[in-house]
Amino acid sequence: MPDIPVTVVALLCAASLAAGWIDAVVGGGGLLLLPALLLGLPSATPAAAALGTNKAIAIVGTTGAAVTYARRAPVDVGTAVRIGFAALAGSSAGAFLAAGMSTEVLKPVIMVVLLGVAAFVILRPAFGTAPALGPAGRRRKLAAIGLAGLGIGFYDGLIGPGTGTFLVLALTAVLRLDLVSASATAKIVNCCTNAGALAMFAWQGTVLWRLALLLAVFNLAGGTLGARTALKLGSGFVRVVLLTVVLALVTNLAYEQWVA
Repeated sequence: MPDIPVTVVALLCAASLAAGWIDAVVGGGGLLLLPALLLGLPSATPAAAALGTNKAIAIVGTTGAAVTYARRAPVDVGTAVRIGFAALAGSSAGAFLAAGMSTEVLKPVIMVVLLGVAAFVILRPAFGTAPALGPAGRRRKLAAIGLAGLGIGFYDGLIGPGTGTFLVLALTAVLRLDLVSASATAKIVNCCTNAGALAMFAWQGTVLWRLALLLAVFNLAGGTLGARTALKLGSGFVRVVLLTVVLALVTNLAYEQWVA
């Protein structure tokens, strides 16, 4: 593990706890944790090490949230696992290409998509707040496997931050789930995307395992607490957090694109 001051480690632990909570409620924990790692690690540390370590931390918190949701929320585990396997393949491919591909050209496109998503959620107050309509048909499940699995999984391996948010939105729209059920399903899928990307980063030797293990404990606590909060407060609360995270993600991408 790099030589990091104790105060910086403490701040990284706090960021990991908060990121776990955000990720469990609506996704987007990487929006907080990844920049924290990039700032906290010594300047000589390769950026790939921050990406790999972030995945090692996130998979623990995501798994804790998924277990909490599965125990207390209605989740079609079979469909979630099928989407997850597709997401694992997509994230592995994205992580494989991440080292040699510039993502700068993608950021403006992602910002436009996110702004469109924010406008849609604001203009459709009922989006994701109605109870789930029951099991989705075969076509919708296949569409979810393609979009939420392969497509968003590939994005997760390639870039990462905001994956959980994209999953929640896609699952709500395609499978007609309420936001709490979509968050629960997204956690299972996100476990697979994290696993695929982590396996590739580990193979490339870009994971700081000792630091990841420490921060993962805090991420797990945050993820478990976030899942319980979402289950207790319901879809209306998740919708507010969703809009907040989407707008924060747009701001972060805009800063990286035109200011940093």
